[in-house]
Amino acid sequence: MGKRLRTTPEMSRILRTRMRRSGLLLLLALNLSACIDGPAIDLAPNYEPTPFVVPDAWHGSSPFVEAKPSDGELRPDWWKLFNDPILNRLEEQAMAANPDLQAAAERFVQARDMMMKVRSRLIPQLGVEFGASDNRQSVNTLFRAPNAPIEQSDYSSGGLATWEPDFWSAIRNRVRAEIYQAEQRAAEYGLARLSLQAEIAADYFTLRGYDAQDSVYTQSIAYYKKSLEIVDAQFKGAIVPQLDVARAEYLLHSTEAKELDIQGKRQVAEHAIAILVNMAPAAFSIAPVDELPSPNFTVPQNIPASLLERRPDIAQMERQMAQANRAIGIARAAFFPNVVFKASGGYENGSMNLIALANSYWSYGASVSMPLFQGGLRRAQLQQSWSAYRETEDKYRSTVLNAFREVENGLSLTNRLTLAADRQDEAVKAALQTQNLTMELYLGGLITSLDLIYAQINTLTARIDAVVLKTERLKSLVALVRALGGGWNRKQLPADDQIQPFGVFEEYGNAGKPAPAGGIDVPADNNRLNNDLTKPLVQP
Repeated sequence: MGKRLRTTPEMSRILRTRMRRSGLLLLLALNLSACIDGPAIDLAPNYEPTPFVVPDAWHGSSPFVEAKPSDGELRPDWWKLFNDPILNRLEEQAMAANPDLQAAAERFVQARDMMMKVRSRLIPQLGVEFGASDNRQSVNTLFRAPNAPIEQSDYSSGGLATWEPDFWSAIRNRVRAEIYQAEQRAAEYGLARLSLQAEIAADYFTLRGYDAQDSVYTQSIAYYKKSLEIVDAQFKGAIVPQLDVARAEYLLHSTEAKELDIQGKRQVAEHAIAILVNMAPAAFSIAPVDELPSPNFTVPQNIPASLLERRPDIAQMERQMAQANRAIGIARAAFFPNVVFKASGGYENGSMNLIALANSYWSYGASVSMPLFQGGLRRAQLQQSWSAYRETEDKYRSTVLNAFREVENGLSLTNRLTLAADRQDEAVKAALQTQNLTMELYLGGLITSLDLIYAQINTLTARIDAVVLKTERLKSLVALVRALGGGWNRKQLPADDQIQPFGVFEEYGNAGKPAPAGGIDVPADNNRLNNDLTKPLVQP
């Protein structure tokens, strides 16, 4: 059997004192934890998103949009509706490696961490310290007391705790504002993603339009070379004057110059796509094709009211308006007292024997502060916060109006450009027939070379105009899809409780990357994965 430990009355008193203090500290910690989520007065106004009265239907119409509202929605991968494998691959590469899109994701991560920094003020702040010093005075120092020690050592250890009870919800409103800020960043990411997708598609169709124009120029140049051979043969036979040869040469060489200009613009468009997919232009190329793609699908049309839920820029502005609402509560809290609790304690001694009751020290207290007169500062801050809120309401309304304008523009342009492209195709047929008949009349000596040149120029112009109209129609269709939200939905935004990136007592492991939220993730484990600019991250 072990020996029973004997305690003196002094030791018992010390143990009881320490247990009583430990119990008080535990009780205080529990009370503080309860006060963090406890009741408080919220001075922010009740917030509701601004309601709008909108039309029941769109004013414009489009051949690519169903006439009646459909229950179907745009797919998030809406570009696959064009059934172009190259476009699909480019979109996938851009989504995986575009640096601007990844930077937008990082801004969302930073906003989540900013929320945690503000939220930490709701929790008591605890700290510990340890200090040691060894000092020696000069024997001949001035005013040195007799028999005073020359050398002195000092050791101390202790802790500090502070807490600011959020009676007026100033900190809570800051936390909520930061949550809304993070959700705004998530909406900005959705907008950046949709804009990138639309820019890839628009640039791709621009490039394909240059391909189609280049094909027209190539065919016309071959035709003009044969025409020049015919005119030159007739000149050598003394049938036509040299003026006809000069006119044919002018048409040939000017068309060759236009083709070179189109080829240069095509390369510039290719370079723009290369940057969007995170590749150096020198390592990127897209094989040319002769014809433009022809869309043969319809886009589900949503009623105007649903547009408010399908545009990330509208959601972004609404979250900004919610932040401004919380700022009013923060400004109101400045009119009320601010309370701070502080406690500190520890041990201090001239030797390493610190853990003794005689060497302990402690202090605790509270401070209450309230400005009485600041020359109108607090009222100015409150009035400014109200004005800032009304400004966000105005910007929100402006964003909604601009969204309706973009949809109506897309409907009108796709409709008119489709009709214009059909009419231009008829004009091309008539121009080709005129060109062929003019050549026959010229060979028969019934007309001059000037008539022939005019017919050939008109034919080339008509064919190029047809390509331009069809290219603009494709780009306007992309703009319409983007205006309708491109398959985005407000439900994709992270909820309030998903913004917190980690727990309060979570360890420091994997501190570089929070858990994804709202489908937004960052390559924190290997951010240099995309630094090879000579090959795409997503292989075809």
